Amino acid sequence: MSAVPDKAVLDNFSKLQIADQKPNVVPATSSEAHSAPVPDSTTLGEAPELEKRQVVLKHEIIELEASDDEETGGEAVDDEHAQGFLSTYPDDTDELNINQSRIQSCAPLNLPRFAASLKKLCLRQNFIATIDEADFGPLVSLEELDLYDNKIKHLGDSLKDHSKLRSLDLSFNLLRQVPEVVSSLSAIHTLYFVQNKITKITNLHDIGSTLRSLELGGNRLRVIESLDALMNLEELWLGKNKISKLENLAMLQKLQILSVQSNRLVKIEGLDSLVNLRELYISHNGIERLEGLENNLKLETLDVGSNRIPALENLSHLKSLEELWMNDNKIPNLHDLDSQLAAISTLKTIYLEGNPCQRDDMAGYKRKIILALPQVIQIDATCVSRRMNFPSCNANGPPFTS
Repeated sequence: MSAVPDKAVLDNFSKLQIADQKPNVVPATSSEAHSAPVPDSTTLGEAPELEKRQVVLKHEIIELEASDDEETGGEAVDDEHAQGFLSTYPDDTDELNINQSRIQSCAPLNLPRFAASLKKLCLRQNFIATIDEADFGPLVSLEELDLYDNKIKHLGDSLKDHSKLRSLDLSFNLLRQVPEVVSSLSAIHTLYFVQNKITKITNLHDIGSTLRSLELGGNRLRVIESLDALMNLEELWLGKNKISKLENLAMLQKLQILSVQSNRLVKIEGLDSLVNLRELYISHNGIERLEGLENNLKLETLDVGSNRIPALENLSHLKSLEELWMNDNKIPNLHDLDSQLAAISTLKTIYLEGNPCQRDDMAGYKRKIILALPQVIQIDATCVSRRMNFPSCNANGPPFTS
């Protein structure tokens, strides 16, 4: 038995050594974002290099495209040995972590004896293939259930009476659809289905009033659909799928974070109703123009890195923008910095490396940005410190999104 692994990771995924990737994904990560300290400022030429943020997903997405019958390394623990795992725990235990223990069945654990008090159950990285109703049905006090990295293909009705369950993690399993029983989870707040084999978004219509965060990164989705009932959703993570169009998002008016990194998008569209959007991650696609953000006035983080964008445009109205990631696009020069970004006083971080404007002017590129955008404290992976009355570097540094 071991402690529950931290879910904060980076994408996109890094929680995709991805991409984000987002980690969570990573992203990243719930987005359990965490900050990395920035080194003390130095002169521009000596500015330290910061670790570059990777793509966002809240769970780490490693390539686990295994067959349905692939065995995880190591042999499963026999039931007789597993019976002793929880023998010393009192019946009123409220949290159990049974991770990386190679169990293939929960029956030997006698989980129902904890039914009256158990609130958190973590069974990460085991060989569990079925969630039997006899084992899980009585656990109606559960609030968090973590089954990350097992061999689960179906849930059946094992959770149908779990009216207190708020968080369910079924990432890195073998699901081909969102389990039907999810629609009966009347208190569910957070769902993780990272890196399964899900091809279609279904079975969410009855949980729209409670669901706040939905993670479907690393699946086989081609269409954004069946989300209209999720009127209270705040986070939607869809990185590393096969989505070709931003659509069917109009009803998600409370959405604050949208991650669609590493898909097949060529246009930013369909976001007009997302007036509360704070973070948009759309890197590693085929976006050909910066557009479609006219109503997203609360945007604080915009990641459009690794696309095909040829110009800095349609950004000047984003007065709350703090981070702009436009690395690895086709920006030819820095002529539009002043007209598009100079008046955005909140802007602290900008990434433009990997564009022609950086590759063709290695010596003067950063200094030109500093002169045009004196409010910025980080350019690419460099914390800009200043002499000549330039502002000093933020002590907290850029946020790392999971």
